[in-house]
Amino acid sequence: MGTDKPYSVIGLGTWQFGSKEWGYGGGYDETEAGRIVTRARELGVTVFDTAEVYGFGRSERILGRALAETGGTDDVVVATKIFPVLPTAAVVQQRGVASAQRLGVKTLDLYQVHQPNPLVSDGTTMRGMQALRDVGVVRDVGVSNYKLARWKSAEARFGSKVLSNQVQFSLVQRAPLAEMLPWAQRTGHVVIAYSPLAQGLLSGRYDRDHRPTNGVRAANAMFLPENLDAAKPLLDTLRDVASAHDATPSQIALAWVVHPPNVVAIPGASSVAQVESNVAAAQIRLSEEEYAGLTAAAEAYQPITGFPAIPKLVASRRRG
Repeated sequence: MGTDKPYSVIGLGTWQFGSKEWGYGGGYDETEAGRIVTRARELGVTVFDTAEVYGFGRSERILGRALAETGGTDDVVVATKIFPVLPTAAVVQQRGVASAQRLGVKTLDLYQVHQPNPLVSDGTTMRGMQALRDVGVVRDVGVSNYKLARWKSAEARFGSKVLSNQVQFSLVQRAPLAEMLPWAQRTGHVVIAYSPLAQGLLSGRYDRDHRPTNGVRAANAMFLPENLDAAKPLLDTLRDVASAHDATPSQIALAWVVHPPNVVAIPGASSVAQVESNVAAAQIRLSEEEYAGLTAAAEAYQPITGFPAIPKLVASRRRG
C-alpha cells in the first residue's frame, strides 16, 4: 500500500474505550482496554483507530496511555478522526494538534475526516490537513463515510493521495464491493472496514429469542425479530463454513471482509479473548467457492430497513 508503516489486515477499533453505550461496564475503559491493546500488539495488530468524538476524547486518552505502556507507537499506526462540525483550515489544525496531545504522540499516522460536511467544501478542510502534514503533525490523510466521487474530489483538493476511506463494510453492508474497492485496488488506496461484524449480528449469537438489550444494538433495525429471522440462512451458511475451518461465524465473517486486497478491518473488542479471535481470522483462507457462497447468502438476506423499520423499532422498544 506504499505506507511508511505496515497496516495489519485486522486492526482494532476503539470506539468503545471510555464509552458506556456498548454496555461494557464501568471498569472496562482503563483496565480492560490496556489488556486488550497489549494482547493485540503481541498478536501483530498494527492499526489502532479512534476518534475525537468517542467518549468526547476519552478513547484517545485511554488508547494513548495503553500504547505508551506497551512499547510506544514507533511500530503501530495511530489513526484518529476529526468530526467536521466546522472544518475550516484553522479548526482542523487546532483539532489535529489536540488529538495528538490526547494520544500522546507527535505525529498522527492517519488523520481522517469522520464524515463529509454537506455545507463546507473539502477544499477548506484539506487546507488544514495540508498544514498539519507540512509541520509533521499528520503523516497520512484519510476520510470516512465518503462516497467514491467525494473521496476522489477530496484527494484532488488535497493535491496528493488521500490514503483511505473508512466505511461500513460487512456481509450485510456490501456497497464498497461495487466501485469503491475496485478503484482502491487499482490505485493503491485502502478501504478501512468498520462494523465488519454488523454490531455482532454476524456472530450468530442473536436470534428472535435472544436479542441485544444495550442501547446501540437495541436501536438497530438489524436486530428486529423479523430481521433476525431473515438472517438465519446467512448465519447457517457462516456456521457451515466455520465448521470446515474449525472457526467461529465471527471469524468467517471477518475473513470474508479481508479476503479482497486493500482492505483493513477494525472490529472492536470487549475482551482479550475477543481480540485473539478477531486476529485469528486473518489466517483463514476462504476458497473462491466459499467466498462466493457467503456472498450469495448475504445477497439473499433482505432486512427491513429505513422508514418501514421505524414503527417496528418503536413497538419493539415499548415491548422491551
